[in-house]
Amino acid sequence: MYDKNLQILLLGNPTLRKIAQPVVDIASNHTQSFLKDLLQFVNDQNGMGIAAPQVGISERIFIMCSKPNSRYPYAPEMEPTVVINPEITWFSPEAKKGWEGCLSVPGVRALVPRHTSIKVRFLSQLGDVIETEYSGFLARIFQHEFDHLQGKVFLDRVENSLEIMMEQEWLKMINQS
Repeated sequence: MYDKNLQILLLGNPTLRKIAQPVVDIASNHTQSFLKDLLQFVNDQNGMGIAAPQVGISERIFIMCSKPNSRYPYAPEMEPTVVINPEITWFSPEAKKGWEGCLSVPGVRALVPRHTSIKVRFLSQLGDVIETEYSGFLARIFQHEFDHLQGKVFLDRVENSLEIMMEQEWLKMINQS
C-alpha cells in the first residue's frame, strides 16, 4: 500500500522550480518506501513518468514507465524504471519536436524540441550504476523528467506559443490523423 497523501503539485508551486538535491542514502527505509509509493502512484495516475519534485520531494529521483494509452497510443512498452541522481552524458545534435503534456500542467499540450538520442548514467533502486542510451520517445520521457529535477517544465522549452494547445483540441487533432 502506498502513501495516499501523495499529490501532484501544479504549475505555480515553488517546489517545481527548485533544483532538486542528490539522493544520499538510497538504501534508507525512507528512500525505499518513497520509491515504492512513487512507482504505485505514477501507475495509478497513468503517467509516462513522474519526478519526485512533482509530489513535493525535492530530490533527484524520477520514474519512467512508458506504455501505450489513450493520450500516447504509440508509446513503446517499458518496465517502470527508477532513476536516481541522473546525468545526461551525451546527446545527439539532432533535435525533434514532439507533443508533450505533464501531470503538473493538466489539460495542456505543447510541441517541445528534444534531442532524439541521449546517453545517460543513473543509479537504480538498488544503487547499481546504470549506463544506457535512449532514443525517440524514451529519450523524450527521460529529458522531460530530468527537466523537473532542474526546476523546469516542458512549457519552458516551447519555441512558439502557437505550439501550445488545450488537451481536448490536441486529442481531436491526433484522432483525425
